[in-house]
Amino acid sequence: MVSLVVVALFLLQGALLQPPQAAAFKIYTTDESLTHHRITEAAFLRKMADVCRNVATARGKDFTLPINSKLTATIVQKACSNAFSSLLKLSTFNLAIIQTSISNAAVDRKQFSTAHHFDDEDFKNGRDLITKGIASVKVSIKKGNYLSARSSLGAVCHTLQDFYSHSNWVELGSTAPFSTLIKPELPLNNIAGPNTKTCRNCVGEDCSDNILPDVLQQKTLTSGYFSLIFSSKPAGKCSHGGFFDRTSSREPTGGINKDDISSYHGFLHLRAAEMAINATMELLEDIRLATGDQAFLRLMGLTQSSVLAFVFDITDSLSQYIEVFKKVCLSIIDSRKGTSEEPSEYVLVPFNGQGSGPLIRTANADTFKEYINSLSASVAGNFSDMFLSELLLTLTRVPPSSDIFVLTDTSAKDTELKSSVKAMIESTKSTVNFLLTSSLLRSEEDASLSRSLSLSDIQLYRDLAHVSGGQTIDVTNTTLSQANAVISDAITADLVTVLQVERSSAKAENFSFVLDPSLSNMTVYITGDSLVFTLYSPTGVSQSGSVADGPLGSILTVGNIKRVKLNSDNQTGEWKISINATSSYTLKVIGQSSVNVLFYFVEIVEGGHGDSWGQRFTRPFIGRNATFYVSVTGRDSVTVTDVLLVEASGSDAVRGTIKAVGATDFLVNIDRIPEWPFVVQLKGLLNDSSLVSQFQRQSPTQQQGSRITVMAQSQNITQPGVPLSLNFTVATNNTSGNYTIRPRNDQGLSVSFPSSLILETEGSAQGSVTLTAPSDTESGTDVTLTIEAEAPGSTDLNYVTLQLTVSTANAIFSGCYSLSLCLSFFFFIVCHFVCF
Repeated sequence: MVSLVVVALFLLQGALLQPPQAAAFKIYTTDESLTHHRITEAAFLRKMADVCRNVATARGKDFTLPINSKLTATIVQKACSNAFSSLLKLSTFNLAIIQTSISNAAVDRKQFSTAHHFDDEDFKNGRDLITKGIASVKVSIKKGNYLSARSSLGAVCHTLQDFYSHSNWVELGSTAPFSTLIKPELPLNNIAGPNTKTCRNCVGEDCSDNILPDVLQQKTLTSGYFSLIFSSKPAGKCSHGGFFDRTSSREPTGGINKDDISSYHGFLHLRAAEMAINATMELLEDIRLATGDQAFLRLMGLTQSSVLAFVFDITDSLSQYIEVFKKVCLSIIDSRKGTSEEPSEYVLVPFNGQGSGPLIRTANADTFKEYINSLSASVAGNFSDMFLSELLLTLTRVPPSSDIFVLTDTSAKDTELKSSVKAMIESTKSTVNFLLTSSLLRSEEDASLSRSLSLSDIQLYRDLAHVSGGQTIDVTNTTLSQANAVISDAITADLVTVLQVERSSAKAENFSFVLDPSLSNMTVYITGDSLVFTLYSPTGVSQSGSVADGPLGSILTVGNIKRVKLNSDNQTGEWKISINATSSYTLKVIGQSSVNVLFYFVEIVEGGHGDSWGQRFTRPFIGRNATFYVSVTGRDSVTVTDVLLVEASGSDAVRGTIKAVGATDFLVNIDRIPEWPFVVQLKGLLNDSSLVSQFQRQSPTQQQGSRITVMAQSQNITQPGVPLSLNFTVATNNTSGNYTIRPRNDQGLSVSFPSSLILETEGSAQGSVTLTAPSDTESGTDVTLTIEAEAPGSTDLNYVTLQLTVSTANAIFSGCYSLSLCLSFFFFIVCHFVCF
């Protein structure tokens, strides 16, 4: 039992950590103030318009788009497509803005770091954070890790933007950004010394003249002091300001922040926000010049940035299949080479009885084709059945949101890793598709070489594919080439999921789904054995599954899959399908559209530098409330009417409460996370000029909750050759016993850790993971570390994912940023372990 002293301290900390009145550019828009998201979005739009104008001018084309505050993603995408003479991606452009904004918002959770917010005149360390972050962005781009680059970019943008709100740069009459912040070679001059007085008392609530005249005349740079806990500050120094900034009541009183219009210096908020937009544009230009236009377009999401990965089982039992699959892969590569749908990178992971690898990554299509052509069959060995280990390795090493295709006929003897594979799929949102050459489906001659692949093995792969939103195709040597159509569908650009359903037993059921005008190339997949179905259009026309070419579409049978390609006319409206099966089956409806739905579970933090939120890299707790962020891409305005957590293999659903935080962005609160795995389903209205139409989308990747909590102390930077220890805590209100611990990282770094922790019911335990980057690791390299905790008997699993950066310089504010942060982290732990 936790002592009363600890509980009292926790309650005290809770009282202190109430939301302040003004402490950072806000995350919610309550008036005409500009949020970090709007500042970042405006900078992205203006910079892309600027780049496209330069491209158009160089090519002798007209570019009449005015670059101002009225730009939208659709307007910029259209203008840039004209400039580049090719259709640039709208949905991925929106995605790039969202991913950057999410990591931007998360910086406000670093409440006690003066450097991250330019508080307390901490200009040197703040500038160091920015320049090291820029270096990390450039390295990530060089390595093709665009998601990591956006994550680092968002954090850098937040600190850069806060400078203009928290310092007196605007009050000094500056008309351009402070370029020294992104240029480490330039000196930081004219900064207020530790004994320099910078402010005087405000007159009541009026702080319009509280900066000392000498500071303004001499162009001395200062920033406000801020503390949630301590009221002390150096004599004569400015405060940040706000009701919960305890330094603001100490003379000189008041504050100088410009976080929103109601702040002490809110009369300068719009000027500070505009300066922050221009500074963010300057930062983006620096990155563009360093990386080149093509890489910069991928960073901004205006060209394809997905990764295509093939996992080849090259044991001798698959010798005939390997040659056919190689031809399929080469055909897919050639069909997209040089087009806007060409993947940014290709990955190949061959494996056989001797083990896996090497994992091959390249952005060159011709080089990748040479690797594919060089594959040949080999004799199986002792490792031929450790298939889930191979898949887990692939999921760990490829970037998030990759498309993975697996050819195998092997059973998985390491089924204890099933939960880990599911968790990694869930975490990375990568799609896994299996092509299974089961001996049950082969000719007698083929089957003579086959390894055993039972019905339970097949079901295992079907489960994993369905969790990821992928397909499992049972193929023979003669039907493998037909899988080309399925693979092409899966890697189509702007692919969206309208509906995905799984039923684990025989059941006759009717389903409906809405197709909106933005959708094209619609395909319905029905996977299962001995099933019959009938499809009904919005006008009442029907087509049976036994009719290959009918009034609604053409049907292709590939192994156990029925692929219905809908005709292009009269698709808009509510469709229905009735299915009658004698065993388990799946239904999936996909198509192409610029309108897609992105969602991330987030954690709202009240206090410190304002109500802040950041992405949760862990499963939500079953039975508790949770919040997730939803963004609809591809439109400038939408109406969302329903957001549901729908049971992945059933019909139960939990409805969320929706709060708009932008024209296309929403925070959704769920009262209780369900026990069953779920997908997120969204319904709403598309507002296109005079036309309003219904639409629905669904997340392809399954999610699930857990009764285990895994938390780790944040540490952003590690040094090459220097061991880094990260403390973590596992807690549960469920099963007691030995909890298995498994850390993984995507760079193959050396890791030491406790193999298990002992937990009592409603108890917790602490451990430490130590990882070491080789001494020759390039500075700026990103490392993704995932720590898993699995309950006894594999009955439950949760994880936490941390993002680290390898830097040759000393880590800034490593571990706890201050005594206050250490206390905050401690109380955060207490809350999670006691308040069940």
